[in-house]
Amino acid sequence: MKNRTKDTNYAVEKQVGHLLRRAHQRHCAIFADHIGKGLTPVQFAALAMIEQRGEVSQNHLGRLIAMDPATIQGVVGRLAERDLVRSKPDPDDRRRQLWYLTKKGGKLLAELVPVAQSISEQTLEPLNEREKLSFLKLLAKIS
Repeated sequence: MKNRTKDTNYAVEKQVGHLLRRAHQRHCAIFADHIGKGLTPVQFAALAMIEQRGEVSQNHLGRLIAMDPATIQGVVGRLAERDLVRSKPDPDDRRRQLWYLTKKGGKLLAELVPVAQSISEQTLEPLNEREKLSFLKLLAKIS
C-alpha cells in the first residue's frame, strides 16, 4: 500500500489542531502542577467569571466560558458540592437560577488568581514579549 501522507506532504506536527492541542496540554500540565486545589481549568474559569459578573445564570456562564450546557451543569454542580458557589432564583425569571460565589469560593479564588497569572506566564515563557502579545491577539481573533 502506498504511503499517502508522503504523497500529500501532510505533516501532522505542523497542523493547527495538533499544535493547539500540544499548547493546551502544556498549559494544563502547568495548571495541574500549580493549582493543587482539585480544580480543573474550566472550574477555575467558571469561578473567575462568576466573580467577574457577580451573579450569572448557568446558561450564560456556559456561553461566557465556551462550555456546552451539559458540561457547565456538571462544572457548577461540582463547585456547589464544594460550597464554592450557590444559586438563587433570578428575581426577573423565577425559572432561572443565578450562580454566585460563596465566601469560601471568593477566598479560594483570591488565593488562586496570582497563581493563575503565574501559570499563564509560564505557559507563554518560551515566547518573547512581542511574541506573547501577538500570540494572544491571534488566538483571540480565531476563537
